[in-house]
Amino acid sequence: MDLFEHQARELFERYGVLVPEAEVAETGSAAREAAVKLDADRRGVVVKAQVKTGGRGKAGGVKLASGAAAAEITARQILGMDIKGHTVHKVMLAQPVEVDQEYYVSFVLDRAQGQFIAIASAEGGMEIEEVAEARPEAVARVPVDPAEGVTAEKAAEIVEAAGLPAGAGPVLRKLWQILRSEDALLVEVNPLVRTVGGEIVALDGKVTLDDNARFRQARWGEPDEGADSGSLEALASAKGLNYVKLDGEVGVIGNGAGLVMSTLDVVAGCGAKPANFLDIGGGASAQVMADGLSVVLGDPSVKSILVNVFGGITACDAVADGIIRALGRIRLTKPLVVRLDGNNAVRGREILQANPHPLLEQRTTMDGAARRAAELATSAAAIA
Repeated sequence: MDLFEHQARELFERYGVLVPEAEVAETGSAAREAAVKLDADRRGVVVKAQVKTGGRGKAGGVKLASGAAAAEITARQILGMDIKGHTVHKVMLAQPVEVDQEYYVSFVLDRAQGQFIAIASAEGGMEIEEVAEARPEAVARVPVDPAEGVTAEKAAEIVEAAGLPAGAGPVLRKLWQILRSEDALLVEVNPLVRTVGGEIVALDGKVTLDDNARFRQARWGEPDEGADSGSLEALASAKGLNYVKLDGEVGVIGNGAGLVMSTLDVVAGCGAKPANFLDIGGGASAQVMADGLSVVLGDPSVKSILVNVFGGITACDAVADGIIRALGRIRLTKPLVVRLDGNNAVRGREILQANPHPLLEQRTTMDGAARRAAELATSAAAIA
């Protein structure tokens, strides 16, 4: 469960991390009232779209307003915007901060290693993936033993490795406390800033909570509280699917989080960008496949779809049957590449061959399937 920025901000404040004064509004008039409380006529105010996705600034969802009247106009412009498939229903108004330097810090779970990793950089305020690709040496990755946690010594190690200011050490320990106490899988601050006055302030935050811990974190509320019920994530959640929207053109469906993650990497290695993460889990019935395909097809940025399944408890012939039945229930409008491997894979391929569809192709390897899906997406984008 991802939190909205204003919820993450409230969490930071509760644990003693400095954050700007802020108010949340759902209408233009409410935004004006909030701006008055924040002394916007004297100091100005930042109006920020509240959606559970990145890239808000590039999409025009973060703007500076010079006063209360301007804040109302700006809020009206942002409310109702569509940002990567998310409709803006709320804005957060925050007091501006005089920034001297921006940094990036996060704690994220590394499932493969069975530990958390602190990721930090002295180059904050931008997409950390862009920094890591252009200048990998500028991003520090420091393992954190869950049993040991972030001690003063570990915080100092992270600060030194990333080139953060000395005052960031106590903030790192508080962010770790949030992660542990709130059962979070990710706690991210971008940017964490040093102000002109020398204070360390969290200007923006992202927190992902572990749904498996909901039984002891009842105060979280409902998983989609305040979310856009029409978003792809909400639609997928209602169908019981594990779906995450990404910024690409190849829709990806697989069974098992590890396989789907690997598929995303292979698609990227073929020169395309995955449009989503969609794990259908252990079952691949006709209904599950139809639901998965309908969600992926609902993303206008998708140019091709890759279904990558390794048959285990659910055999590949059952998966193939589910795909054929699903295509009888929905209208397939994008090319579909299917790779089946594992239990009863040969029989599954035979079922697909016996029930041809003009937009369906098969490949026997993950690399081959990803390469073909990437080719189809690229050619479709070129035509468009």
